[in-house]
Amino acid sequence: MSQEEFFKKELVKELRLVEALMKKEENIEKKIYLFSGAYGITSRTYRYSFSDDVLLADLVLMAGYQSLVDRFQRIKNGDTTVKLEDIHFKKIEEGLRLLADAFEKNESILEPLKIISTTAFSTQGPGNYLREKGMLTL
Repeated sequence: MSQEEFFKKELVKELRLVEALMKKEENIEKKIYLFSGAYGITSRTYRYSFSDDVLLADLVLMAGYQSLVDRFQRIKNGDTTVKLEDIHFKKIEEGLRLLADAFEKNESILEPLKIISTTAFSTQGPGNYLREKGMLTL
């Protein structure tokens, strides 16, 4: 097995584990924490076996994580304008599953990243507003 194949296999395995752990977890803060494992594995992967797809995934996953952390902190501080809902986590989990599938099959990662980035965007003011208007659907 080549180094590239090894790291791709590890990446896929870890993305699937993050998805499974998030699905089982009920605590929102813990779900967000678990989600950080997704960009953790992408950042480790591109350091050892660089791929622009892995870098792109890393940037989207990190931005998504930061959006969720920001929203969670706002909620803890009393801001109830935008809620974190089950659908947000279900869509992120779906995106992680599809991302793992895409990496495993050497397919385009664009669709899974769209799901993750759109979902994370919907937890912020502008994204939630577009969702309320019916322009953004999850």
